[in-house]
Amino acid sequence: MVDRLAGKLAVVTGAATGIGAGVAEAFREAGAQVVGIDLAGADHDCNLTDEAAVAALFEQIGKAHGRIDILVNAAAFAVFAWIEDMSYADWKRTLASELDIVFLPTRAAWPHLRASGAASVINFASANAYHALPGSAALAHCAGKGGVLAMTRQLAMEGAPHAIRANTISPGFIRTAATDRHLAADPTLAAKIIAKNMLPILGEPRDIAMAALWLASDEARYVTGADISIDGGATAW
Repeated sequence: MVDRLAGKLAVVTGAATGIGAGVAEAFREAGAQVVGIDLAGADHDCNLTDEAAVAALFEQIGKAHGRIDILVNAAAFAVFAWIEDMSYADWKRTLASELDIVFLPTRAAWPHLRASGAASVINFASANAYHALPGSAALAHCAGKGGVLAMTRQLAMEGAPHAIRANTISPGFIRTAATDRHLAADPTLAAKIIAKNMLPILGEPRDIAMAALWLASDEARYVTGADISIDGGATAW
């Protein structure tokens, strides 16, 4: 673990909590220099749906480090509601916080990723990009994560001439502070999730971080345009 990312500069969004925090921790353990971004509580505070703020921050990071070797777009937000209860404002807010929040940092980072000569972009789709979970009011979230999946395939094509790899990880249900609130709100949710999984457990951020570590490393140099499902087997049947 210690040397797998030695000498690499990694930018991780959503680094203060959940999956992003798990990825940032694993990358540091593997020797990367990690720049964490979040709304609060990371190395840099930034609203990643603010175009001007994102551009300014990544320009600052690029000037300070000369390049970005790894970009992990872990930041995201979604409003969960049934279609008859979802306002258009919440729909738009969710899509901005699932899609814009990936597009804007990636666009701002692109010249610095090109400067790496061997860069990796890691985005997060979801099991919800492939299937609907009964009882989960995730319409906007499903749409957003399906968009991330498609966007990343295109990024892989556009990045290939510049030695930029782009891949997605599609987590199933992962225990975080945010998802724990959903579990608390619906006492039947955990059983529904586990019933869909092949493995009768819920995932943890470390499960996702280990896959991100491999995708970020030179061990995955021949991997781009791929999606890795880490969901306890939920989408395999």
